[in-house]
Amino acid sequence: MEGMITFLVGFPFISALLLSIVKQNAVRKVITYVSSGAIIFTAITFALSYFMLGAGEVTFVENATLFGKEVIELVDYAMIAGEIFLVGLITVLSIKYKKYYAAVLSIAQTGLEFWYEFSGKKPHNAINYMRCDELTVIMILIIAIVGTLITVYACGYMDDYHHHHGDEVKDRRSYFFAIMYIFIGAMFGLVLSNSLIWLYFFWEVTSVCSFLLIGYTKTNEAIHNCFRALWMNLLGGLGMAIGIVLFGTKFGITDLQGIIATPESKAAIAIPVICLAFGALTKSAQLPFSKWLLGAMVAPTPSSALLHSATMVKAGVYLLIRLAPAMTGECSGYLVGLIGGLTFLAMSMLAITVSDGKKVLAYSTLSNLGLITACAGVGTQETVWAAIFLLIFHAVSKSLLFQTVGSIEHQTGSRDIESMHGLVRKYPYLNWTLVVGITGMFLAPFGMLVSKWAALKAFVDTGLRSGNILEIFTSTILVLCICFGSATTLFYWSKWLATILASNPADKRMKNTISKNQWISLFIHGTMMITIIFLFPIISKNVVNPYTSSIYHSGLEVVSKENIILTIIMLVFIFIVPAVSYFLIAKNRPFPKADRYFNGAGTVDQVGFIDSFGNEKREFLTNWYMENIFGEHKMYKPSVYVAIIIIIALTVAAYFVGGGM
Repeated sequence: MEGMITFLVGFPFISALLLSIVKQNAVRKVITYVSSGAIIFTAITFALSYFMLGAGEVTFVENATLFGKEVIELVDYAMIAGEIFLVGLITVLSIKYKKYYAAVLSIAQTGLEFWYEFSGKKPHNAINYMRCDELTVIMILIIAIVGTLITVYACGYMDDYHHHHGDEVKDRRSYFFAIMYIFIGAMFGLVLSNSLIWLYFFWEVTSVCSFLLIGYTKTNEAIHNCFRALWMNLLGGLGMAIGIVLFGTKFGITDLQGIIATPESKAAIAIPVICLAFGALTKSAQLPFSKWLLGAMVAPTPSSALLHSATMVKAGVYLLIRLAPAMTGECSGYLVGLIGGLTFLAMSMLAITVSDGKKVLAYSTLSNLGLITACAGVGTQETVWAAIFLLIFHAVSKSLLFQTVGSIEHQTGSRDIESMHGLVRKYPYLNWTLVVGITGMFLAPFGMLVSKWAALKAFVDTGLRSGNILEIFTSTILVLCICFGSATTLFYWSKWLATILASNPADKRMKNTISKNQWISLFIHGTMMITIIFLFPIISKNVVNPYTSSIYHSGLEVVSKENIILTIIMLVFIFIVPAVSYFLIAKNRPFPKADRYFNGAGTVDQVGFIDSFGNEKREFLTNWYMENIFGEHKMYKPSVYVAIIIIIALTVAAYFVGGGM
């Protein structure tokens, strides 16, 4: 097990080194395929070994030596060198582009961590530096399978990208692929780390990787957006550094598991928990820090898919799920829950007002991350169960959607939803991968809908059980947020789905030039999306339930046998009945052709009509985006202000409730 962990964390960095050196495109693709295959194989083997052997924890042994030094000591030295390199890189780039605030934030948080390490204030606890449980295994599989498939997709996509952009964008694919693999390696380190210092190091690596990927094109817009992402995440990193120092100096806690198992009251540790949660909120782009993820769209599609599905934002909600037991019924939990609920509702509404496909996906990501955040903030066993399943389904679905939209953009020259009208006839295969991704986000029997139902039920139950006025208030607000947010979610997904499935008789099938690299990733993602539906009860019983039971020390059956039977019935009617009907009844029968009715005499080509004055009118269909009702210019700033007020008010409340620490 230790060998596989070392491979998962270390091998992507070796792949990154090779990819940064290699300039030949063919060789780069071979390295990418081999690296992806090796990482996926190792991750699956690790997961099977974990469940077959029942290995609960994996640690680097203190007395293991290498080159005459303890392994732990060597890793610490490597991380210190890495921290120095990162702060140096940020400082140099900040000076180059005159974004000095980023350098100040980087130096401040790194200086604080170094003071903590070398001043003797850090407790020397015997801890498990790395720890593996069911949640870790889930994250490892997401990072390995979804993350590396995105790099496979990128092999073909980046060929098309530079072909379309010509000399506009300098070809730096070696750099691009190297950063992606560093990102993947850092995420493995992050989810496996139990030591807060180790967690912090990998956390900062992901922040820098996202900054470098967003700025890939080096345009003015890209530079502006990547530095916005950097300073917001560095601000969160500073909050995280403060939390780590407070845990160590005030409570003697140096590991993530120690926060949950601390003998101190949850109210007493609320402030350092809020500091860690603050870092997680910025990383997962929750209000008031959502702008950086929206700006990340300027980067090529593979980096967007990676940020939204398997790496950056998932690191934030992963940490919040870890902290959930320490936030239950506390001001820290109310803060995180309300921020998540507000983000879910506001971003769902904003998604209605845009027609840019990638921007809809970005708002949708923020919205769903908000729901996961709200679940973690409430922190009950039921909401943590829902949060984990939301994380799983969102990772696969959003990766599939971003990749499909990127391929559609290269085929049609546009990613605007309105330009996708008739996609079902023009590009049927791309259409159906997009359909699978969209339906996976909001329709039964896909797990996003089931998880939302579980979250709603848990919010209601929490409010009914509680005698705490603030908890009842928070639960009531979250119930309203999930109800109205889900309604708006239904609106924008249905609008997009109807657009791609509608067509004119004049729409003809177009030649599909998508590369095999892209199709491999799209096909596997689509297959995974459907397969997870069938595996839903198994994953719940054997993976998620054991994790929540071990954390909360109680058994819980969120998905009852009746719900499983209902899900099976849905699967039969949605997949099996249509398939059987098609092959047995409809396949060999001619489809009846009916003329369109336009409230007037239709034209011969069925795409227009003759009005009462004898003039020919052409059909033109478009969606309603309601931008004048609650567009970004109306809603975004008020949402940011409300979020800031929530953070300040509940942080102050936590300080006084906890006795001022």
